[in-house]
Amino acid sequence: MGFILFIIVLGVLIFAHELGHFLVAKKCGMRVDEFGLGFPPRVFGKKIGETIYSLNWIPFGGFVKIFGENPSASSETESLLMDEERSFSKKNRGLQTAVLIAGVTFNVIFAWLLIAISFVSGFPAPVGYYQGVTVETPQLILTQVLINSPAAKVGLQTGDVIVAISVGSSSLTDLNAETVSDFMNQHQDKEVKINYERGGKKTEVKVIPIVGIVAERAAIGVGLDLIGTVKLPFFRALWESAKTTGELLVEITKGIGKFFYDAFTFQANFSEVTGPIGIAGLVGAAARLGFANLLGFTAFISLNLAVINLLPIPALDGGRLLFVAVESIRRRSLNPKIVNYLNGLGFALLLILMLVITYKDIIKLF
Repeated sequence: MGFILFIIVLGVLIFAHELGHFLVAKKCGMRVDEFGLGFPPRVFGKKIGETIYSLNWIPFGGFVKIFGENPSASSETESLLMDEERSFSKKNRGLQTAVLIAGVTFNVIFAWLLIAISFVSGFPAPVGYYQGVTVETPQLILTQVLINSPAAKVGLQTGDVIVAISVGSSSLTDLNAETVSDFMNQHQDKEVKINYERGGKKTEVKVIPIVGIVAERAAIGVGLDLIGTVKLPFFRALWESAKTTGELLVEITKGIGKFFYDAFTFQANFSEVTGPIGIAGLVGAAARLGFANLLGFTAFISLNLAVINLLPIPALDGGRLLFVAVESIRRRSLNPKIVNYLNGLGFALLLILMLVITYKDIIKLF
């Protein structure tokens, strides 16, 4: 089920990306020969006007075939065509740039809207994070469990919902991060009973707070936060979504930049990178947590696709933008043979990288 949902999510994101290229190319007066979801071989295709709309067998991708975008080794061939003035290569660099950045722009806009919808429909947030907004059904949730801590040793995990805490006949009635911390410190080296809920199942464990985890205080090695459901008004949701989108873009860019830097310096840890198989599992997990979580994670994937597509690697939008920049500086077009060779090389490198990451995903399953 998770994999099917992942295919649907990926299809929607690819559609948004390619729709950006398609609409802007049309607006710029370029001829679009095909709008395809997935990569060939073709399952279905229908020509409407001058454009073929196709569905293809390989689901991990999509394309918009713009006349003149991929240069031919023979420039005479294109000059013989009647639609030469509608060719991508004959348009000015500004229009070419607009078409190339349209895909990632649509991915960012789509992510912004998804996050805004999740904010309006209701999403989990810490109490007090958004001023002037009521938090519904707040619960004390473990946000961190330190390795080898007393909490970890009795089986507590991130995401567990704390229901009750007691020592003998003494129970903690006001559950929040501060009161729990004080309660643990007051009961150093004593057996504390914790009732928690995970996946709808309630469990009880006993743990002993110790000194050494937190300076001069007894603790069990957990992070806690009071989290509930927040629903933002429409216009505030749009604003908060814009801020969240910007913050995510910065963090994603840093993460991807670090990965490629480590890769080029032979220090990359591929086990920290998730490919299609791993993402499929995460999509399923997000869906089980609720509609807002699925929307948020879909937005996160959309922003990742935007950043990755802007990398200056041939075969990606960023690589094509680099070619346009070089042509602008040189004031003449690049040799089509060189461009095609670099695009092929870039595609091969991306395919190898994807295969390595997918292999690591499979290894994680066993």
